[in-house]
Amino acid sequence: MKIEIKNLTVKTKDEKEILKNFSLTISEGEVHAIMGPNGTGKSTLAKVLLGDSAYEVISGDILVDGTSILDKTTDERARMGIFLAFQSPISIEGVSNTEFLKTAMNVRREEKIGLYPFLQTMNQALKDLNMDEAMMHRSLNQDFSGGERKKNEILQLKLLEPSFIILDELDSGLDVDSLRVCATNIANYLKDHPKTSVLVITHYPRILSYLPLNYVHRMNEGAIVETGDMELAKKIEKEGYLRDNVLREDVNHE
Repeated sequence: MKIEIKNLTVKTKDEKEILKNFSLTISEGEVHAIMGPNGTGKSTLAKVLLGDSAYEVISGDILVDGTSILDKTTDERARMGIFLAFQSPISIEGVSNTEFLKTAMNVRREEKIGLYPFLQTMNQALKDLNMDEAMMHRSLNQDFSGGERKKNEILQLKLLEPSFIILDELDSGLDVDSLRVCATNIANYLKDHPKTSVLVITHYPRILSYLPLNYVHRMNEGAIVETGDMELAKKIEKEGYLRDNVLREDVNHE
């Protein structure tokens, strides 16, 4: 899936402008990462790509394989194959993991999946992620640890088979082992689905080392200000984002 974000300007309902003439193209099969200080619009971008009604697109466009999706609702975008792994996955009491996953899979399929094939697919995915099968009978993310919730997001990814994956700080709150398991499962998914595109939002390069990374973008004040590769991610980890503040101060003094 090819994603083209063209000159996108976005504001919140209280008129605060978050994204400012933002542009980015992610070609089919590419993995891009966005890094930047808190409050610069990274998570806003993820939510806007899924059509979050809390934000208003003032100008610009979002194209999927050449067609604008601005008029598409969140569920329509999800059916197209756009998947967001949340930074803080919510829990839904009374809806079991099994019910949720089977229903979501059937929405994406032309023919409904039978119970036995579904259980086979789900159980294999659980083994891949080192997840307890008993978790499937509990309410969605109810009483799950932070790591379990993140693994549950990757479980959904594996079963729903999206064409464009957005990972919003998947690595936050994960220990080293859980991060390795999640990232390795994503990398294996991409090997089996080479046309799938990925946008990774992160502060740290560790997760990027597991993925077939193409580009790293540094974001500041609602726009991309620098593009590079893994070396840029390592530089950001070493030097931080303070350089952005220094540059702003220099401009203000002129």
